[in-house]
Amino acid sequence: MGCGSCSSQKDGTPKGCKNNGTCGTDSCNKLTVFDWLSNMQLPEGQDAFDMVEVRFKNGRKEFYRNPDHLQIYMGDVVATEAQPGHDIGTVSLTGELVKVQMKKKKAKPEGEDFPKIYRKANQKDIDVWQKCRQREEEVKVKARQIAIRLKLKMKISDVEFQGDGSKAIFYYTAEQRVDFRDLIKEYAYVFKVRIEMKQIGLRQEAARLGGIGSCGRELCCSTWLTDFRSVKTSAARYQQLSLNPLKLAGQCGKLKCCLNYELDMYVEALKDFPKSDYKLVTKKGKASLQKMDIFKRKLWYAYFDEPNPWHELDVDDVNDIIKAEKQNKPVDCLEDFVDDMPMQTIDYSNVVGQDSLTRFDKPKRKKRRNKKRKPRQNHHKKNSNKNA
Repeated sequence: MGCGSCSSQKDGTPKGCKNNGTCGTDSCNKLTVFDWLSNMQLPEGQDAFDMVEVRFKNGRKEFYRNPDHLQIYMGDVVATEAQPGHDIGTVSLTGELVKVQMKKKKAKPEGEDFPKIYRKANQKDIDVWQKCRQREEEVKVKARQIAIRLKLKMKISDVEFQGDGSKAIFYYTAEQRVDFRDLIKEYAYVFKVRIEMKQIGLRQEAARLGGIGSCGRELCCSTWLTDFRSVKTSAARYQQLSLNPLKLAGQCGKLKCCLNYELDMYVEALKDFPKSDYKLVTKKGKASLQKMDIFKRKLWYAYFDEPNPWHELDVDDVNDIIKAEKQNKPVDCLEDFVDDMPMQTIDYSNVVGQDSLTRFDKPKRKKRRNKKRKPRQNHHKKNSNKNA
């Protein structure tokens, strides 16, 4: 949903707004919600919803109340209430869709006491905010050095300054509980701001930092995914995926969230399938499952005594064999249920004009030179004539 003025220059920066992904229209930011009710008018006698969704650094969003009924639109930079001072953020959603977002986040606009929006940010607020944002990378590097010097088993993943520069939030990850009382004292002495520490998980860290996944696209957690559901190894087993941690793990080190996207479809398709460890009993012998194709509804079985060949069966036929076994009337053999389809033979023709597939295997012969080498005697004669 990028705006038309965001065409790139030679150095990669946007040509129109030149804000590197933080344009005023809020159309090229991550986790942006499209307001499809913006052109709809409210019924007569109904007041506009006074709650506004504001986005901060790396997709962090909060709900704020607009008690003064300011004319606020998506993309406006506003000054919001904070403890202490004020914070600067960008309006990401207004109007009736905020009700839907609050219901999704299980936030009640009537019962809870939400902070309010002070005003639209003026140029002085924006200048102070930009200076604080420019300090974040330098502060993050120093904060990591201090944590390493104090030998704390934690990782400072990101730093976020408040809009007025009075407070800094340090996001960190740790496997165990960390006593960072001395760390906070040193941070406050070095950076001269109010310090707040927030522990986040590995998935939240990957969402804040962003990156490119193995699919070649930007990470789902940093673009549109807002809630993190638990992913289990059973999701990979249902989808017949190899349990290789290198392929199933994302950049956060956990199982990929996309394993849950098609899980319901696989579970629905596997309802009619028998258990994978179930052995088919026939008069010829027992057979075990070798392979299955879920969406083609095909299963391949092989006898214990004759591992080759595999017999391709349909799910309905397998269920009939199991039903007959439970009725103490086992079938004769699996071959009775195999479809004897004639194999199609395809005649390949040489349409490219290749003479032989091994034509490049032969070594190239060296070309003979047509010019004969002159004898050395002539060469000595020329040298003697030059000397004379």
